[in-house]
Amino acid sequence: MEVVTGAFGYIGKYIAKQLLASGHEVRTITTHTTKPNPFGERVRAFPYSFDEPDRLTATLRGSDVLYNTYWIRFPHYGQTFASALANTRTLLDCARQAGVRRIVHISVTNCRLDSPLPYYSGKARQEQMLTESGIPHSIVRPTLVFGAEDILVNNMAWLMRKFPAFPLFGSGKYRMQPVFVEDVARIAVEQASSPENTTLDAIGPENYTFEELVRKMAKAMGRRTRFVHVPPSLGLLAGRAISLPLRDVLLTRDELKGLMEEYLTSPQQPNGETKFSDWLKENAHAVGRRYTSELKRHFRWRPEA
Repeated sequence: MEVVTGAFGYIGKYIAKQLLASGHEVRTITTHTTKPNPFGERVRAFPYSFDEPDRLTATLRGSDVLYNTYWIRFPHYGQTFASALANTRTLLDCARQAGVRRIVHISVTNCRLDSPLPYYSGKARQEQMLTESGIPHSIVRPTLVFGAEDILVNNMAWLMRKFPAFPLFGSGKYRMQPVFVEDVARIAVEQASSPENTTLDAIGPENYTFEELVRKMAKAMGRRTRFVHVPPSLGLLAGRAISLPLRDVLLTRDELKGLMEEYLTSPQQPNGETKFSDWLKENAHAVGRRYTSELKRHFRWRPEA
C-alpha cells in the first residue's frame, strides 16, 4: 500500500494515477477530505491530522512508500512557512513510527538553506529534515510544472485572453525549463525502487526565455497580445490590482524573483519526455479559458451546496 499526500490536487493526483495503473493500493492524506474524489473507491482519503499525531501514524501504518507533496505556495489564513515546516516534521516523525519503508519527496529546483526567498529556503529545510529523519528517501526537484490543472501557466493564458497587453518583467530574457506533470509523477514513482538515497531534478526537454514562452502561448491561442516590458515592482502592483476582484494571489514577489533569477532551470540533463510546445499545441483551445484560484483550491475550498 502506498500513501500520496494531496492526491486530489495537482502533482499528487498524477502520482496516484501512476500507482493505480501499476496495480498499487493507494491512500491519500489531504486537507479537504470532502473534495470530489477523482478516483472513487480506489483511493481512500484521510485528513493530515497534524494536531493528532497518533491518528496520522495510524493512517500511515502499513504503507510501503510515502509520496510527499505537502507544502504551501505562500503564507495565508494563518498558515506560514514556519507552520508548514512544523507540520513536515510531524509527518516525518509519524512516518518513522508507522514503519514507512521509503519517502519520495517533491521539492523544487535550486532550493537552498541560505536562499533569500522563503519558499525556496523552506523547501531546502524540508529536504534537510527528511535527510535527518533517517528514513530511506528520494528527493525529486521539478522546475516549472505544467499540465491541465496547473495554476501559473493556466492563469498566464487567462490574462492573455482577458487583457490586450501582457507584462514582461524586466528583460524577459531569463530562462526556464518547463516539465510535464506526468513526467514528474513518472520520475517520482521510479525513485521508489531506488536502493539508495537520491536527489535529482525533474526537468523538461525544452529551454525557453520567459518572453519566448509567453509569446509561444499567445501564438498558439491565436491571441494578438501586446507584450510590454515593465519594471518588476510595477508588474507586481498590477498583479495585486487584478488579484483584488479575483480574491486570490496572482503572483508573489518571491515567485517573480525566483523566476527572474532562473531558479526554474537545471544543469542536469533533461529527464522529462513531453515537450511544452507539443502539449501547448494540443491544449491551446482549453488553456486559460477559466481562471484557477490558488486560494479556492488550497485555502477556502468548500463543498458545493
